[in-house]
Amino acid sequence: MKKYYTRACNFYYGNYSRALVRKKKTLPLNGNKSISFNCLEIISRSNKKLIHIKDIKKTPKQLQKKIKKDLKLITKKKKFLKINYKNLPVIMGVLNVTPDSFSDGGKFYKNKLAYEQAKNLIKYGSSIVDIGGESTRPGAKEVDLNKEWKRISKTLKKLKNKKCIISLDTRKSLIMEKGIKYGAKIINDVSGLEYDNNTIDILKKYQVPFVIHHMKGKPETMQANPKYKNVLLDVYDFFEKKIKIIRNKGILHNNIFLDPGIGFGKNLKHNITLISNISIFHSLGFPILIGFSKKRFIKDLSGKNDSKNRLGGTISSALFCMMQGVQIYRVHDANEVNQSIKVFKNFLFN
Repeated sequence: MKKYYTRACNFYYGNYSRALVRKKKTLPLNGNKSISFNCLEIISRSNKKLIHIKDIKKTPKQLQKKIKKDLKLITKKKKFLKINYKNLPVIMGVLNVTPDSFSDGGKFYKNKLAYEQAKNLIKYGSSIVDIGGESTRPGAKEVDLNKEWKRISKTLKKLKNKKCIISLDTRKSLIMEKGIKYGAKIINDVSGLEYDNNTIDILKKYQVPFVIHHMKGKPETMQANPKYKNVLLDVYDFFEKKIKIIRNKGILHNNIFLDPGIGFGKNLKHNITLISNISIFHSLGFPILIGFSKKRFIKDLSGKNDSKNRLGGTISSALFCMMQGVQIYRVHDANEVNQSIKVFKNFLFN
């Protein structure tokens, strides 16, 4: 049988959405009645078709079975780590303790500055702080394990008792294990758990929540003419395959985030396709995390060259993704993004 994918679309918001859900004219997205939908895009590798939810029963039986299975995942509530996904979205503040990250490299390289920035991220609405000691920007070279740990260890230790969830951005299993012992509650591995053969064993040992992140290639070469048959469906299939692998390895919990990896082995067209169709990943049944903050696609679309001058594009991306029900945003400018979301939500969800 041809493989089909289900994308929720045609969304409604706020009081109107809740009224439609009560009348059973729409379905709640992720159990949140403030965002609902009444249409599905049924996608295959050869075509796609838009159908109303009331017409699901008119589809062939095998396809109908697939759609109903996906709908259960699209509409179910998602909650863990004391994160309330009903109050969309959740801010993950970026803390790069590196000299060479693409946006803020060197800015918080010293431990004292890193800790102060972490406090600022928390102050301005970050429920999660994602701390990393190795840049994975395009062209970045690998950092020695000891050097990476030295960069982040003091800040991690200071943050242990803060009222914030600490995420550790690393590809190395030894850093993960040390970080977990220092209080890290989430592992964010941009390699998609593929860089280090021991990673899945560490995740299983500690049963810690983690991100499945898509990246094509390695940071050194990932932007050298990346190619896909269909970027949206290729990334979806990657997630499906990876979930199957971790299940077979004995990780049975659902404390998993999915990150399509904007800018990680993707050109402008790839990034636009993924963001425009981001709601397809709801049918995998896990919260979506996305990192669009100050990425190059903003420059390519707007003409702004400096990564420091991409706040407008970052906010535009945040507001669009919020309308698609994306749960977590990884951003540098927590205050500005959080402010824009609070204001926009009062218009959208009224």
